[in-house]
Amino acid sequence: MTADPKPEQRASPSANGQSAAPRIEVSGLGKHYGTLEVFRQVDFAVANHEIVAIVGPSGCGKTTLLRCIDGLIPYDTGEVRVEGRQVREPVTGVAMVFQHFGLFPWKTVYRNVAYGLELARAPKAVVRERVPQYIELVGLKGFEDRYPYELSGGMQQRCGFARALATEPSVLLMDEPFGAIDAQTREILQFELLRIWSMRKTAMVFVTHSIEEAVLMGDRVLILKGRPSVVSDIVEIDLARPRTRATLLEPRFSELKELVWNTLVEDVKRAEYVLNPA
Repeated sequence: MTADPKPEQRASPSANGQSAAPRIEVSGLGKHYGTLEVFRQVDFAVANHEIVAIVGPSGCGKTTLLRCIDGLIPYDTGEVRVEGRQVREPVTGVAMVFQHFGLFPWKTVYRNVAYGLELARAPKAVVRERVPQYIELVGLKGFEDRYPYELSGGMQQRCGFARALATEPSVLLMDEPFGAIDAQTREILQFELLRIWSMRKTAMVFVTHSIEEAVLMGDRVLILKGRPSVVSDIVEIDLARPRTRATLLEPRFSELKELVWNTLVEDVKRAEYVLNPA
């Protein structure tokens, strides 16, 4: 287990052997709501084709951190940079997938997937080319004219993936993307997402409550602890890619899960007894 260097000190991730500048840089980031300080001095970087998973006890600010990276909410100290540009509002090239699908119930699968492109004022020819491509990529070919209420939870989340991917983002932010679906579908979609990610040079930040999921998905696992939360540790996940169901049976996989859990367990227990502010 090693603490992460400052972004300017970290040229490349060990998992991918890349030497390019980080795609995401988070430096000294802090956020508070009134007198409640959520997190402070958060530092990490994400390379061009890397997944950083974020775990921590409930209420530690994982989702808030992700929204700061996306530019959806302001941060109070430090800075976020995506491809060298400081983030103060949503920027081109960053897409986010939420836990609760976020589909428009009155739009078909096709129109939901097209929404991000249309919002970005993409030419109609680009929309016509990309939407079918990404619908097929996520396994929804044949369901283009269906509405969300006609789809299973897993299919709705696939639609959410396609909508995000159709904009061809350089950064993909995932906020508990499998939290609202059943365990069997969750496992299927984990490997589907890994397959899709392997085909695209996308940097991904993946927030999850599941330590197993964090170890399976990530090149590194960032652990938030404390109140206000700080980056307690960053664990390098030295498992070979591509990752398959066989990865779950490897002794090293179990070792890494235990390593992350043992780091978190006391904070998770304490979080059960913390009251939310009025």
